[in-house]
Amino acid sequence: MVAERLRTLIVDDEPLAVERMQILCAGLDQVDLVGTAVDGDAALRLIDVLKPDLVLLDIAMPHCDGISVAQSLARALHRPAVIFCTAFDQHAVAAFEVAAVDYVLKPVSAERLARAVARAAEAKGLRSGDPAPPPSRWIEDFWVPHRSEMIRISADDIERIDAERDYMRLSIGGRSYLIHQTISELERRLNPERFIRLHRSVIVRRDRIVKLRHDGLGVWYAELIDDAQVRIGRTYQAAVKAILAGR
Repeated sequence: MVAERLRTLIVDDEPLAVERMQILCAGLDQVDLVGTAVDGDAALRLIDVLKPDLVLLDIAMPHCDGISVAQSLARALHRPAVIFCTAFDQHAVAAFEVAAVDYVLKPVSAERLARAVARAAEAKGLRSGDPAPPPSRWIEDFWVPHRSEMIRISADDIERIDAERDYMRLSIGGRSYLIHQTISELERRLNPERFIRLHRSVIVRRDRIVKLRHDGLGVWYAELIDDAQVRIGRTYQAAVKAILAGR
């Protein structure tokens, strides 16, 4: 059962940001503000004492930053839901690795915060007071920049990933999103039962492959469900051919 109000801690090293967040929280019926902290170390001490249900957490803070706080909370017995509130979108990959409930870009609007808090309330309700399960070994969600906010997309919905210099383009149903990440790191975190790397710059969801063919000269290609042809790099040929053997 979802709690009526979430005991909430605000963590931000900028006094004006804390004040703004307090004003926004005052307008949300689901939020019961129990305290504020100006850095990560203070946040961990207060979380240990106050046992909040939700932490509204800045990322860029001196000494112990928001990602470090969330990593510490992942190992804690009492694990509050975490909503990152930050001015930077480049920490989105780290955010989903620590199982953040949401990732909100500053300046935070009342409507956007309300949606994030509702998601946190739902997550707390699903746990029903039981210890939170450990984060999955594989990426389950991505936080991607879209217009002026970050949106969550499911890894299972991604059809193809293409490297574009320091960015990865995630293709989903005719739309695409850019994230700042290396393809090798994504390959390490994606479930290999669902995704396979075809080339140094291409990863595809396995069920998108409909045919493998070669040109008679040792070069192999994967034909995808949308008729796209992807040349298979020599490094990845053995793994791709194993699909034919059902391995």
